[in-house]
Amino acid sequence: MSRFTDRLSVSRVAVALLVSAVGMAQQQLPGGASASQPGNLQQPTPMPATQVPAEGIRPTYVLGPGDQVLLRAYQMEEISGTPFRIDTEGNVALPILGSIHVAGLTVEQFEADLTMRLRAYVLNPQVTVTVVQFRNEPVFFVGAFRSPGIYPLQGRRTLVEMLTSIGGLQPNASRRIKVTRRKEYDLIPLPNAAWADDGKTSAVEISIGSLRDNVNPAEDIVLQPFDVISVERAEMVYVNGDVGKVGGIELGDRDSISLVQLITIAGGLGKDADAEKALILRPVLNTSRRARIPINLKDVLSGKASDFPLLPNDMLFIPHNSRKAVLKTAALIAVPLVPTVLILVLR
Repeated sequence: MSRFTDRLSVSRVAVALLVSAVGMAQQQLPGGASASQPGNLQQPTPMPATQVPAEGIRPTYVLGPGDQVLLRAYQMEEISGTPFRIDTEGNVALPILGSIHVAGLTVEQFEADLTMRLRAYVLNPQVTVTVVQFRNEPVFFVGAFRSPGIYPLQGRRTLVEMLTSIGGLQPNASRRIKVTRRKEYDLIPLPNAAWADDGKTSAVEISIGSLRDNVNPAEDIVLQPFDVISVERAEMVYVNGDVGKVGGIELGDRDSISLVQLITIAGGLGKDADAEKALILRPVLNTSRRARIPINLKDVLSGKASDFPLLPNDMLFIPHNSRKAVLKTAALIAVPLVPTVLILVLR
């Protein structure tokens, strides 16, 4: 008993000396910086395995190589309280139970599997599995995001959750984002998803407005490792022909713009514009062609016809009225000749 007391006393003295030494070292650092934060320099965040977020892990999280799990099993101290790493083959080696293949199982499924296996050793096994460190599998955010880059996929994360965590889109970003997924994670589970020509990836475009307004909750897909989420700059509509100013107009956060709005921004119609024969040239999906949509812009501007929305990459073309131009030119030529004609007639 005395030896134990002596050892305890020595341990307490050692701890006290260590604490004192650390305190003195911190006081001697310049600028009052602490040992963990030298000066004003910030330590870079390490990319290896990701710690569990504060809200914990969902039971539907799918385990994979590189994950680290902590087991709690009633009356099984051999496997309780010690973290185990899932190896590159997707197996976890446990005392007594041996090697178990867990890659592809959810946390709930792994708990159920362990419960079944432990019935050979415990009458009523009670098991909980906690993911204490995530594998380092990235997703890529490319384009007009506020913070584009490579991010570790922290467990089961949806598109909206990840967009929120990286700060969302830039003000001039398109209102549609594209998700590209590797073949091994199957086709993206949305009706408009399609395989690439080489069959190695699938892709889908998702409307930001739809996500924001929760019009189609299914579009808030669960991201998979190595997903590429990309967004271009804001989509545009174009106006050409006989208008005050030709060019492109950014849609910004709008999904469309009306004919009247576009003509107003473009400075109105030209003097010789043939408003009755205007055309909207609309891109045909997955081709380089454009569909021709005739528009009587004169009736729209006079209120006789309904306004018409222009969608991203539409072009409004307003032709020159050649007949009106010919008559105007003829008039300009004829007016100076009138005096000469009168003189000849009067003679």
